[in-house]
Amino acid sequence: MKKLILTLALAVAAATASAQKFALIDTEYILKNVPAYERASEQLNQISRKWQAEVETLSKEAETLAKNYESESVYLSEEQKTAKIQEVFDKENEAAELKRQYFGPEGELFKKRESLIKPIQDELYNAVKEIAESKGYSVVIDRATAADIIYASPKIDISNDVLDKMGYGQ
Repeated sequence: MKKLILTLALAVAAATASAQKFALIDTEYILKNVPAYERASEQLNQISRKWQAEVETLSKEAETLAKNYESESVYLSEEQKTAKIQEVFDKENEAAELKRQYFGPEGELFKKRESLIKPIQDELYNAVKEIAESKGYSVVIDRATAADIIYASPKIDISNDVLDKMGYGQ
């Protein structure tokens, strides 16, 4: 009896699994074909480089202060040494704080990325969702992030359909 129930359960599971429709998308391909995404990415890169240069400038200033302290420490009083050490420490902290402010988990770059990239990602998600619902796909897999996909038929790739839905069709 147990074998019969197990066999019946496996048959139902197999029938259910084979009835599901799958599709693939390639978000890298899609986003490369969205001009707004390319512009937003370039803008983020420019901002990031600018902010990184600011952080590096402060770090170099701290390094210079530390080298100056090392070379001058022989001639300084204990009070002056303490002041110079504090100056180096403050500059290093200033650089670290600026780095955190710009590049930290809730930093300016994160916020800028959210404001520039998230609307495009939301548009992509909504296009995929509409296509999946209208064509009856149970699962849509992103081949750009799914490293476990060894082969997938190009017939199930709906990336161009998504581009069309977003208004960037070819």
